[in-house]
Amino acid sequence: EVQLVESGGGSVQPGGSLRLTCATSGFAFSRYTMNWVRQAPGKGLDWISTITMDGLTTYYADFAKGRFTSSRDNAKSTVYLQMTSLKTEDTAHYYCAKDTGALWRGAQPDRSIGRWGQGNQVTVAS
Repeated sequence: EVQLVESGGGSVQPGGSLRLTCATSGFAFSRYTMNWVRQAPGKGLDWISTITMDGLTTYYADFAKGRFTSSRDNAKSTVYLQMTSLKTEDTAHYYCAKDTGALWRGAQPDRSIGRWGQGNQVTVAS
């Protein structure tokens, strides 16, 4: 059974940092590009980042560049999202996902496409 399980979210003050973890199982992790997507309250899904199978190439949405870093450990079948300089507008439910289509090329995230974790809440507030 394919599973993606996010963790590491929580509440943080503006300017703070969090690292999200997505632990996966049930598929050949090292053969898949992995994505991070978020959904703010009352808003649609926003692509955040994509990391290639070998972890050597990453793509980021403009709002994430310079603040967020995606990485992966293929030996642990895990992908990470390090978030720094967090802002109140980063408050959202954060998902990892695979088989989503080429989000870094403008494809729209859609939870009916691919496999998604249950998500993890990040709240940025003073």
